Amino acid sequence: MSNFQYSRRALLKSGLAAGAVLATPAIVRAQEVRELTMLTWAGHADPEVVGPFERAHNVRIRAKEYVGGDQMLAQFAQSPVGTYDVILADAEYVSQLYQADYIEQLDLADYPFDDFFPEFQKFEGHWYDDGLYAVFLHFGFLGLSHNLDALSRSEARNYRAMWQENLRSKVGQFDWHLPNFGTMSLIEGNPAPFDLNAAAWQQVQDTALTLRPQVRGFYDYGGTLSALRSGEVAAMPGIGDWITGVLQRDGANVATTIPEQGGLQWTESLSIGKGSRNQDLAREFIRYMISPRGQVATATLKAYPAMVPTRAGWAMLNEINPNEAARQNMSLSGANALDEIRAGRIQLRRLPVQQSLESWNDAWVRYKNA
Repeated sequence: MSNFQYSRRALLKSGLAAGAVLATPAIVRAQEVRELTMLTWAGHADPEVVGPFERAHNVRIRAKEYVGGDQMLAQFAQSPVGTYDVILADAEYVSQLYQADYIEQLDLADYPFDDFFPEFQKFEGHWYDDGLYAVFLHFGFLGLSHNLDALSRSEARNYRAMWQENLRSKVGQFDWHLPNFGTMSLIEGNPAPFDLNAAAWQQVQDTALTLRPQVRGFYDYGGTLSALRSGEVAAMPGIGDWITGVLQRDGANVATTIPEQGGLQWTESLSIGKGSRNQDLAREFIRYMISPRGQVATATLKAYPAMVPTRAGWAMLNEINPNEAARQNMSLSGANALDEIRAGRIQLRRLPVQQSLESWNDAWVRYKNA
């Protein structure tokens, strides 16, 4: 990918294909506005994201927002079958959706997987018995996010900087066990940070407890933004540009560094809800979101920026917003974000392998109360 070039002809061809998706939808327009329901993280139903699709298909998207995969599963479980047409989920939770029979099998032919970079074409947890159940939408890296006035980039190259005396009560944590315990596992040098035997899992918890005196508090999305922006906290592990990218837009002096111990990859994907009465429309919506136009919209989401998995998406972003493409390291030539994955410095955020999800959640509650 370091010398990847995407020709203008290919770009225009992709753009025309995306336009065709919008201009000549496969579904027949109804006289009345149709409704597409979506269970999603915040920001994905903003007008600048879904507006073109809504206008082209005479549809209104009604979104129910959640924070965290556990909340998403609970929300879906409490809803009648067919409540949600589209589900945007963290990729590691797609397996939970599949096992609970909450999502429909998708037709591979409906989606342009040949435009995806190889790493994302048959992505882990999206396929079962060669059946497709989710389409990769976007991703980002998790490392050590920090206020540059308090912690330099060079200091942030090692997670151990969080234990410095000057950071006592200046470390914050996003209130979710997976990225935080995953980070502690990286610090302990586990090559598969979520596949831990009993001894390794205990060591992760013990290491976390040594950090606890440094921790000022536990934050939701809004609190995380506020704490880093104000300088209330100097560093937060297990988050990334999805937070600091938003703050940088507002001029905050913050950054995310991937330390020498490595980072994690978060990934979000789109599925069609079981029993959806609008599966044709849901399919077209997913196709729109992975078209070049949809990919640029999700890469520049106001709620949180993200990298995208398609060549045409990278090409269009570089064409119309080269500064953001460069900031997110989606370069069409030379080094780029994919090199971090290919060098083995980024591990997928996963569900725990040898423990239950509940045991990690219980450990997180104990840790917060310590």
